[in-house]
Amino acid sequence: MGEEVRFLWNATRGNRLRPWRSPYLRWRLETYSGQHADTVRALDFWNLFWKEKRQLFRFLRWTREIKSYTESETK
Repeated sequence: MGEEVRFLWNATRGNRLRPWRSPYLRWRLETYSGQHADTVRALDFWNLFWKEKRQLFRFLRWTREIKSYTESETK
């Protein structure tokens, strides 16, 4: 679970209490949903999070797998 938390911590840098203001997450929301990043509001962010939570957790598990894979390659 550490890698997932690390990813979210880094992705929301500067906006940790307001993740919908994170430029990175706004860009990701735009590429995923098609909604323009400059129009994303808190309600939009949380609605998408709730609707797509299974995909989000799948992505976070994937980040952990990739991190462990890259660490094993460098050793």
